[in-house]
Formats: sequence, structure tokens, C-alpha cells
Amino acid sequence: MDRRDNQQNVSTAKAAPAEAGDTWTWTALDADSKLIISYLVGGRDGEYALAFMDDVKSRLANRVQLTTDGHKAYLEAVEETFGADVDYAQLVKLYGAAPEGQRRYSPAECVGIRKTRIEGNPVKADVSTSYVERMNLNIRMGNRRFTRLTNAFSKKVDNHLHMLSLYFVHYNFCRIHKTLKTSPAMAAGVSDTLRDMEWVVGLIDARVPAPLRPKAYKKQAPAG
Repeated sequence: MDRRDNQQNVSTAKAAPAEAGDTWTWTALDADSKLIISYLVGGRDGEYALAFMDDVKSRLANRVQLTTDGHKAYLEAVEETFGADVDYAQLVKLYGAAPEGQRRYSPAECVGIRKTRIEGNPVKADVSTSYVERMNLNIRMGNRRFTRLTNAFSKKVDNHLHMLSLYFVHYNFCRIHKTLKTSPAMAAGVSDTLRDMEWVVGLIDARVPAPLRPKAYKKQAPAG
């Protein structure tokens, strides 16, 4: 999740762009290869949940076991996208009262979890959000734009998207995972080579339209 701007501050901001406000990052991670399968930046409502799940399914070759947190928008989105072709469970964390005197970003203590089967036959022992929560922490720790209570947040959605695109392609293809000893893309079988930043730059250059240069140049008169 990313709060690019605090929504309550938008009304008093000077020259705030139309897209200013809370912006969320949805991520899907494969628990085995640690590959980021899909991500989406936008709102947190059912429309974005459905778009996200549609993209997740389009990148899967087989039936999977799926775990989400308790966000209600997932329920309809998963049903609409996968139907009965998924083993789906929700994991909801149960929190106690927030400690008195703590700042507003101090998390309340997690006092338990509740696992609920939603569709199919998910293996209860594998119902977990630990890996994706750790990934969310890595994203936050590795990107200043996600730091809370600072002025480092993204000022433009386009730049925020560019940053995340670079981060995820580097994570999937260029970075050796400490546990797997290989890149997530190689562990998932979608690449047989550990890529580098030169490869990433090549991908960027390939997407940039060629500059429109004049076919002929007007000759300058010699200086008098």
C-alpha cells in the first residue's frame, strides 16, 4: 500500500493536481519463486480489485491457491475473475487496542489471525500473507517515496508508476534472492539469465519512440 498524498491535505494544498490524494499499490507474489506476478497502482475499491485480479489470472498457467487479506473488495473480484477455478482463502489479522500515548502510525498489537475458506479446497497450512507482507516492507524500505510523514512522496502519478516499474523489473530479473540464490524470474522459469541494468535500459530505449529528425537541413549562408 502506498499513500502518495494524504487525502485530508488535498483540499488545502496549493495547485494540487487532479490525481492528488491516496494512491494504493496492489501486489501479487508467488510464495515459491517470490516472483511479483502483477501489480497495480490506483484506488482501493472494487473496480481496481477486479482489474487487478483479471491481470493476475492472465499471468497464471494453472489453478492456484490464493490468499488475500480481509479487504472486502477481494471477495467479489476473485469470484468474478476465477469463479470456482481457484482454491481461495482469506487471512484476517485480529488486533488489540492501540497502546495509549503512541503516535498514530504505531501499529496495534496483533493478537491472532482468522483463516476463512472462500472457494475450493485451500490447504490451511499454506494460507498465509507473510511473504507478500514482507515484500511490502521491502518496497517501503527500498523506496523513499513510500516513507511516511515526510515530503518525499510522489508528486506525480506518472513518476510514481515509473519508479515502481523499474523497482519490480529489477527485483524480478536482476536481483538475486538471498534465500533462493537466484532471481525470482529464474526460479519461476520465465528467464534463464540473471539480467543487469544494461538490459533494463535496453528495454526502456526500445519503448521510446524514435526522435523525429528532419530529413534535410537548410544550409547556412557563410558569415560575411
